Amino acid sequence: MSAPGFHHVETWIFDLDNTLYPASCRLFDQIDVRMGEFISDLFQVDRTEARRIQKDFFYKYGTTLRGLMSEHGIKPDAFLDYVHDIDHSPVPANGPLAANLEALPGRKLVFTNGTVTHATNVMHRIGITHLFDGIFDIVHSDFIPKPERGPYEKFIAEHGVDPGRAAMFEDIARNLAVPHDLGMTTVLVHDAANEDGNKINSMTGDAEGAPHVHHTTSDLAGFLAGIKSN
Repeated sequence: MSAPGFHHVETWIFDLDNTLYPASCRLFDQIDVRMGEFISDLFQVDRTEARRIQKDFFYKYGTTLRGLMSEHGIKPDAFLDYVHDIDHSPVPANGPLAANLEALPGRKLVFTNGTVTHATNVMHRIGITHLFDGIFDIVHSDFIPKPERGPYEKFIAEHGVDPGRAAMFEDIARNLAVPHDLGMTTVLVHDAANEDGNKINSMTGDAEGAPHVHHTTSDLAGFLAGIKSN
């Protein structure tokens, strides 16, 4: 069966990190470093051990924070404030992406495992803040990250989304499984520089050939430009 087109879509849902901006700008590297620092200080371990703990939690739970909360009862606010205190200037403005987002019919929403503040800073750098109707973040999801089903259901309810008339864009394929099951059209945004995303995708099989991935692109702006012909 061929992948669905986009003529029916009225709500466009985008992940943030390494999706709306290229992983090659290395913004998330800063967050990665600060997560390691937080864990190193918390558990009084060296940075190598801290990184092992951090990545184990990320791959297992979907976010490092969820692992810290689940296994160690860590309160989220201090962690989120610390890891998102970064320099957002590496994120480049993207005029073509802004123009192609603006041309999409219907609402645009961000659904991120990060925070509203982080998302707002990133979107301001890209030049797309004014094009979005809302941001659903890790606080809105009660600190339960994608790919758990609960956050998607809460997101749909809070924003009145009809999944059958929605499309979701993500850099991690497993985060598209629930949207697919709910009836959304799904798009995997691939970037060779996205080391963590690519590792998770390889751990869970052939991400680009997965039945819950309808479309794949390494050029989000170009892909959106082509949607009008689908």
